[in-house]
Amino acid sequence: MTLTSDLRSAPVPPVGPGDHVRGDGLLCIVYGDYECPFCAALEARLHTLDLRVCFRHFPVRSSHPRAHPAACAAEAAAEQGAFWEMHDALFADQGRLEDPHLWARAERLGLDVARFDADRRSERVSLRVRAGFRAGVRAGVVTTPTIFVNDCAISGRATFEAVARIEPGTGPARTH
Repeated sequence: MTLTSDLRSAPVPPVGPGDHVRGDGLLCIVYGDYECPFCAALEARLHTLDLRVCFRHFPVRSSHPRAHPAACAAEAAAEQGAFWEMHDALFADQGRLEDPHLWARAERLGLDVARFDADRRSERVSLRVRAGFRAGVRAGVVTTPTIFVNDCAISGRATFEAVARIEPGTGPARTH
């Protein structure tokens, strides 16, 4: 397993009231991108584990042009109390992240679609997504997915091996 080099200029921000957290158990902070296929695969794996997952946005616009709008859609859903439902719906169908598909997801979730769309396009929501991205960069995130367990950063494909080796209460098992 390869651990991410320490490129941090700041520590990983602690989990706070503005974060999206679900589950119980060992805390795993995930920096992800809704268009990244590795993030979707990691998300599916995380659902099978007893973890407390904190998801933070890290849209990589250079390779995933719909990642930022999708992150804004998740935050707009959060404004109506449906972050995790939208989060799961976005990862479940990454091939359909265009506006009509986002509106359809919002409608299926029972959201006020006009409010959802206004929030999704708002500067407030965009700033929240960009702030998460900048905090990730300062914490040393350079790719997706990147996870932090016990302040240990693991990124890219190595996250799968690390997640498979998580020892309850201790974090990723070291292989050396």
